[in-house]
Amino acid sequence: MIIGSIRCELIISDVHSLKEKRSVLKSILTRLKQKYNLSIAETDYQDVWQRAEVSIVTVGNTRAVCEKELQRGLALIDQDDRAERTLTDYEWL
Repeated sequence: MIIGSIRCELIISDVHSLKEKRSVLKSILTRLKQKYNLSIAETDYQDVWQRAEVSIVTVGNTRAVCEKELQRGLALIDQDDRAERTLTDYEWL
């Protein structure tokens, strides 16, 4: 069993309040959870309105399976014009 996790920072530049930020993040996180075999949560910068850190985790039989699923999740984040992914850290267990 392999556990793959990603921690990435997002810049959400077109929001002007925490309420708007949470709306954008909720939309992205919900789509990721529904579409892929991923667990995801906002893990830092909860009180900053144009920045977020999200952690994405998946479990699989091989590293290749986990990496493919994580890449699909990152691609979905990158397709969304409302958020820009900046730093991305991988961890394998």
